[in-house]
Amino acid sequence: MRNTKAFKEAVAQTLAELAHRGVTLAPATVEDAIERNINTVAERLGIQVRSAWRYFHPASLADRLATSAREFEESSDANGAGQTPMPPVGNPELAVILASVPDALARSGGDLYGVIVNAVVNAWMAGHIHGEDGCDGCDGSRGPAGHDWEARMRAITELQPDIGKWFDRDVWTRAVNDAGYTVTRR
Repeated sequence: MRNTKAFKEAVAQTLAELAHRGVTLAPATVEDAIERNINTVAERLGIQVRSAWRYFHPASLADRLATSAREFEESSDANGAGQTPMPPVGNPELAVILASVPDALARSGGDLYGVIVNAVVNAWMAGHIHGEDGCDGCDGSRGPAGHDWEARMRAITELQPDIGKWFDRDVWTRAVNDAGYTVTRR
């Protein structure tokens, strides 16, 4: 199906419709959605796939994809991402974790799995430390001094004053590229 003219035109039209709506999705995401939709229509109507194209409307699919993208973004805003046990967005410790990825890729020779596991574990630990003040299960584990989370964040910020740059996707991507790596879909 993906090698047909109809499929390629459908992808181009849907991407154009998404652009008109101010939504950017990876072409592979759109391709997957189109293939899934065409196959579902053919199956439900009991027709051949090539006949299902008459029911395809790029604008309708773009509307559904744009709605899904917005709902996902809204679910990841202040109501979701950045709440304990996840460190707040803009957190210095999270920036240090993001900044460590390009160097870790270079040190590991491109072992993406190892880099991701390391970043995830560090992010989890950072989030756990941030959330311990409200974690009843952690009361006895902090010791008499406890954890001074604010002091920890101040210390990291003093060591890396330009910490906010790591929340810029372009800066992070350039650092990965400078380390000699790029992430591309096959």
